[in-house]
Amino acid sequence: MSSSSKIALVTGGGSGVGRSAALALLKAGYTVVITGRRAEPLDETLALGEAPERSLAVAADVGEPESVAALFAKIKDTYGRLDVVFNNAGVNLPSTTFGDLTFAQWKSVVDVNLSGVFLTAHAAFNMMKEQTPQGGRIINNGSISAHVPRPGSAPYTATKHGVTGLTNTIALDGRPYHIACSQIDIGNAFTPMAARMVDGVPQADLTIKPEPVMDVDHVGDAVVHMAGLPLEVNILNMTIMATNMPFVGRG
Repeated sequence: MSSSSKIALVTGGGSGVGRSAALALLKAGYTVVITGRRAEPLDETLALGEAPERSLAVAADVGEPESVAALFAKIKDTYGRLDVVFNNAGVNLPSTTFGDLTFAQWKSVVDVNLSGVFLTAHAAFNMMKEQTPQGGRIINNGSISAHVPRPGSAPYTATKHGVTGLTNTIALDGRPYHIACSQIDIGNAFTPMAARMVDGVPQADLTIKPEPVMDVDHVGDAVVHMAGLPLEVNILNMTIMATNMPFVGRG
């Protein structure tokens, strides 16, 4: 199946990595559904695209089961199938020492970064399992934090480690149904969430130092590459990062 006949869903498509991936998928010929909690940023993303006839914005909260169910019902009613999901929606907190965290803060991150990934992937898995032709690809947005933490990042780091376990299990359970599951771990792509890297962020020795960043469009290109592989091929995990960021050797 060529990209021109494939349907892709991007969560968190209103800004940053999600916007870059959505626009890159549109450019590559996919029909793209983008979702996020607020309609206005989604509309702004689609206004930047080159094929409005191949795009759809649906406001949804990936942390709410009913909202995710409505999103997938809309996709099924509109297009009849789903071939690619980029499970990208995520949130973070300001750096907070573990002992100072509240349960409300913890839950606000877990609800989106882990439960939201589960709900979206679960709905996609069942849709891909039941459609004809069967199968599809789920790409989960991990992070460098899926490997090593930054100081004061317990909720974010824990959820990203959880995404890795979820990705590997979906990849295994998806084999009989031609469902491939991948994870992309992104380091210092220049987005509104990562803009603070330029000014300085906490290091393992508790100093504050600026870090190199990379153009977010490289991430969009990487997602298109992963999405375009035949289903008998899977990049289980890709790390894409600013070359000189302190990841290898961090600490």
